[in-house]
Amino acid sequence: MPQVGLLGGSFDPVHLAHIAMARAACQALQLSYVELLPVGQPWQRGRLSASPEHRLAMLKLACGDDPQLRINPIELQRPGATYTIDTLTALPRTARYTWILGSDQLANFCTWHRWRDILQHVRLAVVQRPGSPLEPPMELAQALAPEGLVRIPLPPQDVSASAIRQALTQGCLPESQLDPLVLGYIRTHQLYQRPALTPDSSRTP
Repeated sequence: MPQVGLLGGSFDPVHLAHIAMARAACQALQLSYVELLPVGQPWQRGRLSASPEHRLAMLKLACGDDPQLRINPIELQRPGATYTIDTLTALPRTARYTWILGSDQLANFCTWHRWRDILQHVRLAVVQRPGSPLEPPMELAQALAPEGLVRIPLPPQDVSASAIRQALTQGCLPESQLDPLVLGYIRTHQLYQRPALTPDSSRTP
């Protein structure tokens, strides 16, 4: 039975750290491949900046023809709020799954919907993120026993989609953090730009 990694996220936009995480997990855990799962409607945050179509297109550009990386749009195709447990129960039982996440997400894992049920479907593998410890919260650590938590060796990368969006809004081009094809797509489609002021919105009260 193949070993498959799962990397979920808004990918708004997908950046080089996302791809590095997936490839590091594939190598360290000897996975057959990693499926990237772009979220549909995240229930723990507000509306995303780019449309599902744009986020999916950027993911395809970032993954290219790498056989270790596959895109699963299951969460984009499901209406309503996106819950990880719903995704996991819908996946075929033809593989053993590992859920890949950053240490910043690890700290909040126990707030996820039905997080204990999630652990029945996957093992967890964590990548170090700047400023976030690799150790799980006590409640999660107790639930993970005896298998524990798998750690993926990858130097912390200080890259975030929110910082990239902010830079793009200010007219900066974070070329070192984005695949050139993704950056080209963003520029072509004028994504993450500051909205132009309308006459009404520019008036002072």
